[in-house]
Amino acid sequence: MHLLSQWKRELYVSLRLLKKIKRYHRKYTAVLVAFFFIVSMPATSSAFSVKEEQELGAKLLYSVRGAFPLVDDPDIDQYINSLGDEVLRVAGIQYFDYHFYVVDSKDFNAFAAPSGLIFFYSGLIAAMNSEDELVSVLAHEIGHVVRRHLAARMDKGKVSTVATAGLALLALLTGGALAPALLVGAMATGRSISLHYSRIHEEEADLLAYDWMKALHRDPQGQVKMLGTMRRIARYRSEKLPQYLVTHPNPEARLEYVESLVIIDKKRGGRGIVKVDNFAFFRFKYRVLSQVTESASFRDLLISLHTSARSTEFEKKMSGYGLALVALRENDYPRSLQYINQAIKDFPDKIALIGDRGYIQLEAGQLVAAEQDLRATLARDAGNLFAIFNLGRLMARRGDITQAEKYYKSVLSAMPEYDKAYYELGRLASSQKKKGMATYYLGKYNLYRGRLRLARFNFNQTIKNAKTTKKIKEESEKALELLDRLQGK
Repeated sequence: MHLLSQWKRELYVSLRLLKKIKRYHRKYTAVLVAFFFIVSMPATSSAFSVKEEQELGAKLLYSVRGAFPLVDDPDIDQYINSLGDEVLRVAGIQYFDYHFYVVDSKDFNAFAAPSGLIFFYSGLIAAMNSEDELVSVLAHEIGHVVRRHLAARMDKGKVSTVATAGLALLALLTGGALAPALLVGAMATGRSISLHYSRIHEEEADLLAYDWMKALHRDPQGQVKMLGTMRRIARYRSEKLPQYLVTHPNPEARLEYVESLVIIDKKRGGRGIVKVDNFAFFRFKYRVLSQVTESASFRDLLISLHTSARSTEFEKKMSGYGLALVALRENDYPRSLQYINQAIKDFPDKIALIGDRGYIQLEAGQLVAAEQDLRATLARDAGNLFAIFNLGRLMARRGDITQAEKYYKSVLSAMPEYDKAYYELGRLASSQKKKGMATYYLGKYNLYRGRLRLARFNFNQTIKNAKTTKKIKEESEKALELLDRLQGK
């Protein structure tokens, strides 16, 4: 513990600063987001240019983590972004760099923000039962970005610009359950009253999604089933409709439209459909739900799946994997290992499960066994970021700082926004009494957490430290220049 004392002091200083500005933090962030919209929107009624939308997206990217509670473990991020990249490969040349996120929220929602920031709420993921369903929604949201529906709806002139900024301001000032929905309206539409896409926009996005799924040889029934779920919720939900059905209306008409496309394709002979192995999807889904759902509720769901006569053999086996995650969350390592070992027997060809067992063993303090499993995972899947990150954690526990740093930096080369890796690198630097490096990494951590004022404080500390290397000072100065641009200075 004594090795981390300096790091703890650095963190303590930052937290003290955060405490001092806490009552102003929401207002500050809200004003910042409002500022993004004011400076980025054209004053005339002419359309948003691609460059203007790119600039807006770049600014919003750094506020995302401060505005939304994200579920961003390396394997979760890697999976959702790999599906996004799959769609983008058939979608053609793009103007934007896309980023895909999972939001910790029970709401049935997903939305695209300017320049390719696409969000999926855990409540929507919970309602899905296949990878094709997830891809259909993901492709639909990409369709809105490709057709630049967002830019079109934000093109409402000066008065609407003020309304948009005010809505974003209200979202972050009020907080609570309504804040994400309000911010969705602000970012995805540019209007404070009419928050939904038009029927034409929805049909365009649905058609693009359908065509891309065909190009990927994916089953269009995934899109049909997802729209069927939306229709069922719209028909029978007695309380207020979920935000997704407000911003993406007419599920009945959309379902009929997509079903007609399926019928036409069948008459023409269609394309061959490749059957998808849904193991990766359910691993992703259960990894997400294990982090955002109360353990007792998640356990009850899994047990009902395991015992139901209507469940398939695959669903029963996957429920055992989910129970391993529940036991892990409750720190019941023996039971968690029991379930994961059974899952490995049920799915002997799934190397990801070996990595999962390595993670459980690491949490249980079984370092030798954990290292063996994590290395075995990388031997068969060299790009597995989940295994790489946890090997870094394992090396850090052993005091092998050089190896730990190597693994953390390897994760950051693939996920440059992953704040937890910066945090761990800061801890390592502090244990070596490298204060300048520690505050630099803390600055990067706060930058990607959306804590821009704290990040500025950290980078200034780094520059002032006499022992900070020239290279790190230069990097800190670049970071401060970025903060100036983000904050309009």
